[in-house]
Amino acid sequence: MEDGKRNIAILGSTGSIGTQALEVISRHPDRFGAYALVANNRVELLIEQARIYLPEVVVIANESKYDQLKDALSDLPIKVWCGSKAIEQVVQDEPIDMVLTAMVGFSGLQPTINAIKAGKTIALANKETLVVAGELITSLALKHRTPILPVDSEHSAIFQCLNGEGDNRIEKILLTASGGPFRTFSKERLLYVTRKEALAHPNWSMGEKVTIDSSTLINKGLEVIEAKWLFGVEPSQIEVLIHPQSIIHSMVQFEDRSVIAQLGDPDMRMPIQYAFSYPVRLRSDIRPLDFLELSQLTFEAPDTDRFPGLLFAYEAIAAGGNMPCILNAANEVAVELFLQEKIGYMQMSHLIEKTMQKVSFVQSPSLSDYLQSDAEARVITREQIIEFTN
Repeated sequence: MEDGKRNIAILGSTGSIGTQALEVISRHPDRFGAYALVANNRVELLIEQARIYLPEVVVIANESKYDQLKDALSDLPIKVWCGSKAIEQVVQDEPIDMVLTAMVGFSGLQPTINAIKAGKTIALANKETLVVAGELITSLALKHRTPILPVDSEHSAIFQCLNGEGDNRIEKILLTASGGPFRTFSKERLLYVTRKEALAHPNWSMGEKVTIDSSTLINKGLEVIEAKWLFGVEPSQIEVLIHPQSIIHSMVQFEDRSVIAQLGDPDMRMPIQYAFSYPVRLRSDIRPLDFLELSQLTFEAPDTDRFPGLLFAYEAIAAGGNMPCILNAANEVAVELFLQEKIGYMQMSHLIEKTMQKVSFVQSPSLSDYLQSDAEARVITREQIIEFTN
């Protein structure tokens, strides 16, 4: 890091988190630089970003888009790479200080492992990395003395609540959830939820996959698993609260029964900037809270009968081994099928539950076991569509 400026590699620069991260960099160009931009498929937006932020390297995962990307940037001194191996390689570049892992799903695992081994600070926005291989990732981070700074709004909130608390014992983490757009829907009404309805989140601006996960509450289940590894607590110490206003992003209760909360407008630029600048807080243009406008802050228990995804996550972490990996893979496929309108909304949870019952269980998985479990779970989830069409 030269002159206090952090060079950041953004994995998933064209997604919701990535684009907001670039807004943070734009606001603080003296503090942050975009060293590498990595995208999966949206080559036009990647080209636009590269011309604005002039990174050292751009990588497109979809190799069929490589020629288009290279030709469009041929007049600039930017290295242009493609493919998954290039992503795994770029995170190790010596000038990089921090890697923002904002790629969606399982694809973020191997690049995160490589970045940790290279000693890069991780700004973690890819919750699936800890869901799939939490024990492996946390042990690697400890071994290589690599900080993992959470970017999810809830985990950033917990992280902030714990600052300065030292060894004070956590009694309980209170993980908040908006409840999504279907919080008040009956089980019967959920059967007819459309793709368009599910993508209309009431509070947050997120990518399609995360928005669907939020609506089913499985996103909160994945966050429970992530919180276990990030903060060294047991699942029994993590309580999920539905908080429709999304103002309190999460809370921590200590053994003296004091509760510390982090509040703010629902804007992902806040936790992104905090991870980038930690431990310093920088000025922001995010709308400040006006407490006189807040007529009420309400809380309720999650309904795991209508939204069983949260329950599946607790079951997966209780089983341990490769079960969270199986859960994650099944969910990724189920969400993809729903977005393609090949299955109904409630069928997503049926697919996940069946896959968790069918995939081979491994109590002490290696990285190879995780890769195999992920592949097996995806195949089995897809095979079950036949049951819905017969």
